[in-house]
Amino acid sequence: MSLLNLSYTKSKIKNGLEVIIHQDKSLPLVAVNIWYKVGSANEKPDKTGLAHLFEHMMFQGSENVAKEMHFKYIQEAGGILNGSTSFDRTNYYEKLPSNALETALWLESDRMGFLLKALDESKLENQKSVVVNERLERYDNQPYGLAWELIVKNLFPEGHPYSWPTIGFKKDIESFSLDDVINFFKLYYSPSNATLVIAGDVDIQEAIILVEKYFGEIPSFETPAFPQTENFSLAENLYVEHKDNVQLQRLYLAFPTVKCYQPSDAEYEILSDILSGSKNSRLNKRLVFDEQIAQDVSAFQFAGKYGGMFIIVSTAKPGVKLSELKQKIFEEISLIVSNGITEKEFIKTQNGIKSNFISAMQNIDHIADHLNHYNFYLGEPNSFEFDINRYQSVNPDDVQKIAKDLISKNYLELNIIQKEN
Repeated sequence: MSLLNLSYTKSKIKNGLEVIIHQDKSLPLVAVNIWYKVGSANEKPDKTGLAHLFEHMMFQGSENVAKEMHFKYIQEAGGILNGSTSFDRTNYYEKLPSNALETALWLESDRMGFLLKALDESKLENQKSVVVNERLERYDNQPYGLAWELIVKNLFPEGHPYSWPTIGFKKDIESFSLDDVINFFKLYYSPSNATLVIAGDVDIQEAIILVEKYFGEIPSFETPAFPQTENFSLAENLYVEHKDNVQLQRLYLAFPTVKCYQPSDAEYEILSDILSGSKNSRLNKRLVFDEQIAQDVSAFQFAGKYGGMFIIVSTAKPGVKLSELKQKIFEEISLIVSNGITEKEFIKTQNGIKSNFISAMQNIDHIADHLNHYNFYLGEPNSFEFDINRYQSVNPDDVQKIAKDLISKNYLELNIIQKEN
């Protein structure tokens, strides 16, 4: 069994909960990782931010676990834990000594099956305030903090499930009622809408017995169908200007691309690394070091279940116009279109991607999350080799073609400029 080809068992218990178990006895640790197939993409306009709110609510106690005790039980067992929300899914995870597996499963099952009985107006209002403050701190009052929201709001078509930020809009968060929260939970926090991964030093049969013990009696709800979207293009270039309390102006260019794992997704990622992945990458070398007109520059391909975009971000040095940065960026991509890329930079990028894959395989919690990730997007948890082969099968001509495709697209330009005194 190679390093990038993992053995696992995959099954469903009677209520529809999907269970994936990977045994690795190299260290006395176990990772418990549960994905609920709900993110901000499953919300509706005027009800944005519910999925992220639940990331907070799920730590507020359930019928048999008092508020904040989830943290206490895991940490006293010598473990770590957290949760995260994206456009596509909500994830809760623990890593702890393998002899504490039963504790983690009990805690996760109690909030899956018995959260609503402990939910009340006081907890809801408390967490609404926490999320509103988080939004103010990280978005509204943070320099450049509204950039992502402005990009998704203007790039994606109206009503697209990625056209609002995961944290939600402030007015929506403040308007949530207890019924909104209860109904959202009943729609999406169902065993049949979740996948539980257990990875590490476990006995597979004992783990299955424990899953049945703690999750088997939780009833499933009927979950709505997932959103349906198509890849899209812009009819024309879009320009958005936002005045902010910033010292330096910043340029954002966003191009519609493809969904996660679709053809060209890997090519866009390789292009982003060649443009900005290191100090010697093309945009960094030209804008930051040689011409010294940018404070920084980065490029990345964002791809999810319902859409994708290629984003280039650059902060201008004092006195430099954003139009100049934009011109130089397009010039550099055009050089790839006309001349291609060198074998040296191509090999460097491929080796970096391979190194990152192997590095991620050293942590059992990363492995658990990858198993859930691949299962969600591809239906096959053991897709490590498939994934890395996407990048290894790309050649320099493919990168040249994708660069040509990129600059032939209409795009969104966002300028963050200083507020006038």
